[in-house]
Formats: sequence, structure tokens, C-alpha cells
Amino acid sequence: MEQITPADPFGSPAKEEAKRRGLRKMKLVALSFLLGATVIFLLTSWAQAAGWPAWVGYVKAAAEAGMVGALADWFAVTALFRHPLGLPIPHTAIIPNKKDMLGDSLGDFVGTNFLSESVVRDKLRRAQIASRAGEWLARPDNAERMTSELATMVRGLVTVLRDEDVQAVMEQAVVRRIVDQPWGPPLGKLLEQVFTDGAHYKLVDLMCDRAYEWVRDNHATVLRVVSERAPSWSPKFVDAMLADKVYGEVLTFAWAVKTDVNHPMRLALDKFLGEFAQDLQKDPETMARAEQVKQQILDHPDVQKLIGSAWTTAKGMLLNAAEDPSSELRLRVRDGLRALGDRLVTDESMRSKVDGWLEGAAGYVVNNYSREITTIITDTVARWDAEETSRKVELQVGRDLQFIRINGTVVGALAGLLIYTVAQLLF
Repeated sequence: MEQITPADPFGSPAKEEAKRRGLRKMKLVALSFLLGATVIFLLTSWAQAAGWPAWVGYVKAAAEAGMVGALADWFAVTALFRHPLGLPIPHTAIIPNKKDMLGDSLGDFVGTNFLSESVVRDKLRRAQIASRAGEWLARPDNAERMTSELATMVRGLVTVLRDEDVQAVMEQAVVRRIVDQPWGPPLGKLLEQVFTDGAHYKLVDLMCDRAYEWVRDNHATVLRVVSERAPSWSPKFVDAMLADKVYGEVLTFAWAVKTDVNHPMRLALDKFLGEFAQDLQKDPETMARAEQVKQQILDHPDVQKLIGSAWTTAKGMLLNAAEDPSSELRLRVRDGLRALGDRLVTDESMRSKVDGWLEGAAGYVVNNYSREITTIITDTVARWDAEETSRKVELQVGRDLQFIRINGTVVGALAGLLIYTVAQLLF
């Protein structure tokens, strides 16, 4: 496996150099305690051999035990990071040799104590995310900021998407669904509801008005049509009289249909429309004709062109709306976010629902993917270079570990003094 150098998680190179200086300083302090104990031991050994008073033995015992404690703790601290004196003593250089095991243990520790469902749910519950988010969104500046961020996300997403991919999805998800769905029954049901509610009366009134106006304004056209349909042997004045008579009857009929809402023609039209709506839902022949009309509409070049340019048009509208701070889309999004924030602040039931959703989602993630999450730790540690990892860890905690050496010297000296004193009193 390729070894990588672990990144320093504690700051800049300047901070790392400061830590390195502090580590060297503490090593010298710890070493000075050992050297001091050694010097005292040598001097007291000489003094004791020279016949000095009995108190020299107490000092010598303390110095001797201090030396032992200092050496033992030096060995213990050094064994964490490397082989003492370069000797391959068993159970030394623990961090370089047990790096992967430590990574696994760290991953298991994080998974057990930090990624358990109960811990995550409790943390989210105490965090009151819904309430805090509501208070944040309710502020106008924050709502505007969130709207701006969402607009940036929309612009980025729309820009990244390839037009041909989106077009293919639209054709499969929208156009294909329209093609596969029969038009007859839903259209018949819609028309039936429209006719039942009487919403078509205004359209019928408009058609009657236009029909009457057309007959009124096209006297010459009606006369020409009647004259052209008259027999060739008929005299012209007879044709003219007949045409005038026909025109008058047609105009009277059109006026009656226009002004009488209960005219038989209107009633017949209502009946026809009602039957047509039923046929669209139940008559196979009518439904088949509706499908033919649907196919003709979809196959029309203009419709195909409209379908092909739908995404381009929508894309342009989205980009323009996202870029314009005063666009209707951004104004509605901003107002919606503020309204959501206000509701999260004032509506306890909604806050409970949102918090419940968050807890449920987090619980699902840790229950199903905690192992994958902790694998980030174990895999990353496994890829670190062992020696460099040891140096990095020592740089971060080595300064504090030097106090173990200092304490070992002091505690060893005190323990040696106590043991020597007890031995002198007993023996």
C-alpha cells in the first residue's frame, strides 16, 4: 500500500516549528533532572566513601532512585515512538509498529462512543436545530443571503448539466409519459366537469356573438353563395329575392341563438357536448379518434420544435431569474424562507416534526453507514508513513510526555528516600 505523509492538523509550519522548539526545550529539562540526579549520586557516593555523616546516605539513596525513575520513564516515553538507543527491544516503537492497530481502535472508539444512534439523537435533540434555524432564517438579511446562495447553486447546477442529457430526461419523463397516457378518458372527465359547472357558457356566448356578427357583416357573401347554388335556368331577380330571403332567415336565426339562452340550438349544443364528453370516456371509437388526434399533434413539426426547445427556454428563464435579485422567483424564495423561519420559531409542532426528521435521518445514517464513516479513519491511518506518523504524534504530545520523565525523577527520588529511611529505622 502506498504510504503517505499525514497532514499536520494543528496549524501552519510556524506553529509546528514552535512546537518543535518547545519539545526540544522540555527534553533538555527532563535530561537535566537525570543529569542532576546522576551528579548528586556521584558526589554522595564519594562523600560516603570519604566518611561523611550519615545524612549523605539518605541523599545518595534519593539520587540513586531518582536516576532509576528517570531512566525508566525515559525508556517508557521513548518506546512509544522509537527503539531506545536504536536497539530492537520487544514492545518498543509502539506507534510505528502498531499504527494500523491504533487506527482500527480509534475507528472502533469513534464508532462506539460518537456514532451510536442514542448519542447522535441526544446531541441533535439538545442542539434544537429547528429552532435555531428558524431564528436564523427569520432575519431578513439571512433570508436574503440564503436566497443568494440557492441562486448560486441553481446557476451552477444548470450550467453543469448538459443540454442533451436534460433533453433526453425530459423526453423520457415528460413527453413519453404524455404519449403513453390515453387522452380520451381524462379529457372527457375534464370536459364533463366543465359542462356540469356551466363554465362553457361564456365560450358558447362568444361563438354565438361572432356568428351573428359574421352573418350581419357578410350580406354580399351570403347572396353570392345562394346565387352560385341556384339552378342555371333560374332568373337572376328570382335568385336575388331568394338570396335576400335566405339571408334574412339566417340573420334572424343567428340573432335568436345569440339572445335566447334557452334556444333549441343552444340546448342541442349542450346535449352534444355532454354526449361527447361521455363518448371520450366510454366509446372505443371516439377514444381511438382522440388518440389519433393526439399523435397528429405530437408529430406536428411545430410541436416537435417546441419540445426540443423546452429545456433551452426553461434554462434561460432559470438563469435570468437566479441572476436578477428582483426577479419574482427570488422574491418568492426569500419570502418563503422567512415564512418558514417564522413558523419554525412560533409553531412547536412543526419544530418537533423537523427535529424528528433530522434525528431519524441521522439515526438511519449511523445505523447503516457508521462502519463506512469510521473506515475513513482506519484507511487514512493505514496509508500514513509509520515513521512520519510517529514524529507527528511526538511533536504534538511529546512536550507533555517529558513531564512524565521529570515526575519519574522526582517521585523516584522521594520513593528511594522513603525506602532508605524505613530500612534504616527497621534495621
